[in-house]
Amino acid sequence: MNDGVKIGHIFPVMTTPHQASKTAVSRQSQTSEFQEMLNAKVLKFSHHAEVRMQQRGIKLQPESLTKIINAVEDAASKGAQDSLIVFRDIAMIVNVPSRTVVTAMDGGQMKSNVFTQIDSAIILT
Repeated sequence: MNDGVKIGHIFPVMTTPHQASKTAVSRQSQTSEFQEMLNAKVLKFSHHAEVRMQQRGIKLQPESLTKIINAVEDAASKGAQDSLIVFRDIAMIVNVPSRTVVTAMDGGQMKSNVFTQIDSAIILT
């Protein structure tokens, strides 16, 4: 019988323990870098923010979300931690490192509010 390589057969690749751990670390590093890039381009909403947006009838269009995400990226590049983002008649407090909207309010709630525990504010037009 011929012991040649056949299509569809799986052959284990022999690696030394050092090579195997190096490959695993490289793969893990690539995965975490990809996850960081993916998370950086996503805006998450806390449960509290989702409830407030529903209660207040706040709806965001895709182009609005893009502007807000870009604003969060700008805030992150300047080292912001918690930002107030004002977009048209909506105000949001965003935790910048986690890219999470913590709360949201419409124009009516903004008029008499004092915003605390923020280190930056972004006014979008």
